Amino acid sequence: MVMDTRTVKLKLLLGLSVVVWILGTCNADFTPADNYLINCGSTVDATVGRRVFSADNSGETILTSPQSTAVTASLNSVSGLDNGLLYQTARVFAVRSSYSFKIRRQGRHFVRLHFFPFRYQSYDLATSNFKVSTQDVVLLNNFTVPSNSSPVVMEYSLNITKDMLILTFVPLGNSTPFVNAIEVISVPDDLISDSVQTLEPIGQYLGLSVQPMQTFYRVNVGGLKVTADNDTLWRTWVTDQSFFLNSTTTQAVSFPGKLNYQGSAASQEDAPDSVYSTARRLLAQNNTSSNMTWQFNVDGQSSYLIRFHFCDIVSKAAYQLLFDVYVDSLSASKDLDLSTKGFGGTLAVPYFMDIVLESSDPSGKLAISIGPSSLNNVSPDGILNGLEIMKMNISTGSVEIVPPPSAAKQHLAVILGSVLGGVAAILIASVLCIFCRRKKPQPPTRRPSNSWTPLNGLSFLTTGSRTTSRTTLTSGTTTDTSYRIPFVVLHDATNHFDEQMVIGIGGFGKKLTDKSDVYSFGVVLLEVICARPVIDPTLPREMINLAEWAIKWQKRGELEQIVDQRIAGTIRPEALRKYGETVEKCLAEYGVERPTMGDVLWNLEFVLQLQEAGPDISNIDSMNQISELPSNAKRVSSLEISTAGESCTNVDYTDMSTSNAFSQLINAEGR
Repeated sequence: MVMDTRTVKLKLLLGLSVVVWILGTCNADFTPADNYLINCGSTVDATVGRRVFSADNSGETILTSPQSTAVTASLNSVSGLDNGLLYQTARVFAVRSSYSFKIRRQGRHFVRLHFFPFRYQSYDLATSNFKVSTQDVVLLNNFTVPSNSSPVVMEYSLNITKDMLILTFVPLGNSTPFVNAIEVISVPDDLISDSVQTLEPIGQYLGLSVQPMQTFYRVNVGGLKVTADNDTLWRTWVTDQSFFLNSTTTQAVSFPGKLNYQGSAASQEDAPDSVYSTARRLLAQNNTSSNMTWQFNVDGQSSYLIRFHFCDIVSKAAYQLLFDVYVDSLSASKDLDLSTKGFGGTLAVPYFMDIVLESSDPSGKLAISIGPSSLNNVSPDGILNGLEIMKMNISTGSVEIVPPPSAAKQHLAVILGSVLGGVAAILIASVLCIFCRRKKPQPPTRRPSNSWTPLNGLSFLTTGSRTTSRTTLTSGTTTDTSYRIPFVVLHDATNHFDEQMVIGIGGFGKKLTDKSDVYSFGVVLLEVICARPVIDPTLPREMINLAEWAIKWQKRGELEQIVDQRIAGTIRPEALRKYGETVEKCLAEYGVERPTMGDVLWNLEFVLQLQEAGPDISNIDSMNQISELPSNAKRVSSLEISTAGESCTNVDYTDMSTSNAFSQLINAEGR
């Protein structure tokens, strides 16, 4: 019998331990899978409260910016600020730039952007006007930070469904975007419900859990300011003093006891204890029509999610506190009894209620009111503990993002692009030479040489003539038009004619169209300059195919936005424009619109001339350069070519006009 009693006690003790462990687990702080805290423009970490913001060059995130500057505010300008260390530095962008964050767990996240404008040398951040977007949503558009000597924190609640979040800053006009700090923090998936009650018309709003939202207000009603260190999701709750209209009819109350969290009501992730343990109470008066009201400035005719936080910390017994809730003049809840939100009439149970207002007042004013119940058998009363107002209809974005590929992908893409480009050029040149040997040579035409020369050894690939024959060795005249590639060169270059090295369709002894590999070569040119694979399924849908994505930038005249940042600053704009034009023609939809490989190589040589040219050529409009060359300057009159086992000679090139380099060609064979 003694053993049975001990056994029962042991089981009870184990059961109690399990219950305590479960309760402790439920009350434990939420640990986010993603918790990026970035101190922008700083080379050192900044400790703010219990959190550490890492320098933006620490590797926590990827900064993609061709031109950015780290600026520093004076100590006097930030000395009186809360978390002043966070606003002492900023990152300023001269062009479109991005921060990229690897998302470990997809789902809802808080994204917070910190701004504090100050002067630094020639920069006046208070005059900055810019746009901020993700891959899917425009967060800020035509945004200028108010110059009121106070930091501005813009908070967004986003449902992230990609493995990478890219925040892009785009200057508007001649302005320079900036940011002082960035937070990207994952939150519990159940923080936002999918279905919520709507007002006018009354119904249900579906799909709220995936809706992007911007936090407008987060208020601790009747209590003190709650800082980020005292909130499990690092939110800041302000007091209601500046929003409350009739304080003479209310009383601020607090509760020193323990709150009764219950699973079906609210948790500490919904709001901290300091919000639920304080409230503003409607004073009991003879006039039952008296309400307590808060008024907020909002964007007129927009949709808002309004979250009311309640906790009955004033009642002595259950079922005694009943009141009404209003949004503007609309009834959100009638005869609300908080004691019914717990088990068996339990009091001090944290609870929240969500309401969607699909169209706010055009005046830009939003009123929240608590009024007494109209029931005859209850005393006039009412409370409110906390309030959140979040704008829902954030505009969807149209900004295209330039994702920063990893260093490994960049290196691999450069190597593969270079190797494939070289092999493709050799094979194409070899095949064209074989074809050209079967044609009758055109009569030579002599003309003066131009001030610049085509690529040595490659100029036999022409537009006007596809004839290739042996060069006659003479001292001053030429009797043929092209350069003969010895068989041993082809043998070595193709690794004994290994067909695994063939790029594109066709091959030795097989059918190969005149324009098929031009398209492939254009793609290779993009691989080289962008340092990324042709197909990358990990990127957003519009960027998976390099050719389609890059051509969109080229047609807008903004190819420089996607150039590998390691070489972007070294490329002359004129050379890049001509390079982009050449690529665009290579990737034309129809074969008749594509140039021959000879024209491609000729234009690449011109790109090289533009890149290596001095200041005297810096103003050339490369889009028209080739077509404007005089007829006697369209090909070089003589070129000294040396081959294995042969002497040097001057070779005349004839009928090699480039004025129609990108014209509609007659041969319309496949891609």
